[in-house]
Amino acid sequence: MRLLAAIAVATLSAAAVAETGDREKPINYSADRGDLNYETKIGKLDGNVVLTQGTITVRAERLTFRQNPDNSMHVTATGSPVTFRQKRDGSDEYYEGFAQRIEYDGAMDLLELFDRALLKRGPDEIRSNYISYNAKTELFKAEGRPDTPAAAASDSGPGARVRGTFQPREGANLPGKGGDKAAPGGAAPTGPAPKAAAPLTLRPAGEPAPK
Repeated sequence: MRLLAAIAVATLSAAAVAETGDREKPINYSADRGDLNYETKIGKLDGNVVLTQGTITVRAERLTFRQNPDNSMHVTATGSPVTFRQKRDGSDEYYEGFAQRIEYDGAMDLLELFDRALLKRGPDEIRSNYISYNAKTELFKAEGRPDTPAAAASDSGPGARVRGTFQPREGANLPGKGGDKAAPGGAAPTGPAPKAAAPLTLRPAGEPAPK
């Protein structure tokens, strides 16, 4: 069995989580065709599918969903691509996922993206052939998975590597940004030096955040 080409685990932020009120909202759907069971709360939708619940929006070509006992959704969707969008709690910011297939477990706040996957949160993003994102902890995991068909199509996908970007933090004490100005007359600045913003920490999923 071939080893994964690349694996990355990181935290995008610990400041906010997925919108907690979404599961209290009704589930709405539209599609060209549908097979719905109101007793089991299971639906199969096909063609230009749009599924929403609160701030969550899923767009796909084909989609199967069920309503969980806590009123959250469990969703399996395919498309070229499937798109997933949800607002972060206490923030105007959304996180977004794009892939050929997604699995979303609302009870666990877990999103999985398969094949040509892209996860975005604000200006930060990561691309891979598999990405899982836990909206409760805001930890994501990415794997290159070189044996997948999407890895071979490197001209239209990420290939067998994990790629991404973390933009600079706002307000960081960077040289030339006002944090290293000299005092009048060339004297060294007085007072304690300002603390730089804490760097993004790469850590395995399940490991507690450093205090």
